[in-house]
Amino acid sequence: MPTDPNPPVVLLVDDDAAVAHALKFSLELEGFEVRTFAEGEALLAEAGLPERGCLVLDMNLPGADGLEVVRRLRERRVGLPAVLITTAPTPTLRARARAAGVPIVEKPLLGDALPDQVRRAVGV
Repeated sequence: MPTDPNPPVVLLVDDDAAVAHALKFSLELEGFEVRTFAEGEALLAEAGLPERGCLVLDMNLPGADGLEVVRRLRERRVGLPAVLITTAPTPTLRARARAAGVPIVEKPLLGDALPDQVRRAVGV
């Protein structure tokens, strides 16, 4: 990915600090600016969300789960595309995510599945 003076911002929400750190590092290597949050409520409280970027949310968060965070942001007219990361999604979860227009990338996150999905989401 060429160096972009204003790269898309990835808003990463994962309560596992080691996972968040690893994903942040990986996505930054791909040329994205990454802001991390340990829980959905922290993202919801964030002022000044970027206009260009992508949400990457773990499904299993303390408090509001990943899809609930997306729903609440959509109610506030935040239209950033979202990607859900989770382990072994059930058919019900897949249906909920599909209905919300949120693709799922399964953990463990192998290869380029997550960066590729983020690139698709932001159109780069």
